[in-house]
Amino acid sequence: MAGGDGVERELRDAAPHELFEKVRDVLTRDHGARSAELLMADYASAWLRPVAAQPFTAEAVSALDSPEGRAFGAQEPYVVDLGAGATVHLPVSVRGDRLGILSVGYAAGAYDPALLGPLRDVAAALAHEILVADRDTDVFLQARRAKRLTLAAEMQWQLLPGRSCSRPEYDLGAQLEPAYAIYGDCFDWSASADHLTLTVNNGMGEGIDAALLTSLAVSALRNARRAGLGLEDQAALADQALYGQHQGRLHLPMLLLRFALDTGEVEVIDAGSPRLWRLRGGAVEQVALEAQLPLGMFEDTVYTCQRFRVLPGDRLFFLSDGVYDVMSPAGEPYSRHALSRAVMNTRLLPPSQVPRGLLERLAGHRGGVEAGDDAMVVCLDWHGRAGTEPGEA
Repeated sequence: MAGGDGVERELRDAAPHELFEKVRDVLTRDHGARSAELLMADYASAWLRPVAAQPFTAEAVSALDSPEGRAFGAQEPYVVDLGAGATVHLPVSVRGDRLGILSVGYAAGAYDPALLGPLRDVAAALAHEILVADRDTDVFLQARRAKRLTLAAEMQWQLLPGRSCSRPEYDLGAQLEPAYAIYGDCFDWSASADHLTLTVNNGMGEGIDAALLTSLAVSALRNARRAGLGLEDQAALADQALYGQHQGRLHLPMLLLRFALDTGEVEVIDAGSPRLWRLRGGAVEQVALEAQLPLGMFEDTVYTCQRFRVLPGDRLFFLSDGVYDVMSPAGEPYSRHALSRAVMNTRLLPPSQVPRGLLERLAGHRGGVEAGDDAMVVCLDWHGRAGTEPGEA
């Protein structure tokens, strides 16, 4: 039976578009499997779509109420044994980013629980190699699509860091809707040894113009961050980039945050929203911030950081105006009470599932009416760093 290192070596040697075929070979040769299937999570996180030789030819399964969906949601293997054979559904994830499910089938009596550890190793190695393979093949990206993306949505999804991320100090989850036609709302994150930097923005405009504006802003922020600049200088340089390109005709509301992993101290710049909410001790409240000018509105805007502190157990929500400004068919706004109820109803879900849960409740409020604006939800659970004393919030 090949060990984890052996599997990784074999997958590294495989051509990117033949990666799953190599995994299937390993599973049948070394782990006694009868069959194997790889399913990728679609852009709406609602379906798990098989990777097939011909895209869009295989039937998808629900990411919510199927055996595969159970493993996807819990991020734990789920074994279905019907007597005539067993199927093991394994999460395919990298550092908390949920890519899909590896389903491994066994003939009757052939599955042994001792196989679970090696199968986990195969799924983990596959997840890492998919991220690398995506640079050189469209096979796995095609499998994620329930339908064609708009060009603006294509640009936006390529800009994102992922849809979830886990570290000992925090867990992150995020989702954009409408997933196949998003154009302006966006999020970005990056972690170092001591800090987590998170930015979220409302889009401005429609279609490709909105996607281009967001792409310029996010690229400018990354450029400044990777140069080692602080949050205020990151905002200033992104502001200059947008103003230099559009002379104030277009601007971008954005929230920029930098979390100290040791202490939970947060630097924040509220450049015109999105809004920040906090669930602490069973109470939902909006975190009051000092509003500053959106990026790119005027030349040489000076930005200053506010500070607050997060405590272990805090859950933060970052919401674009497509969430809190949505109206029902009767013209009723999505009120603070409705939002608080939705936050409480999803409190037992991990952050990777919370955005999907909130957006489903939002769709219910719209009553089937198609969304008129992008909607973005980012959820952050703060755990803190072991061995550090929490300060005052």
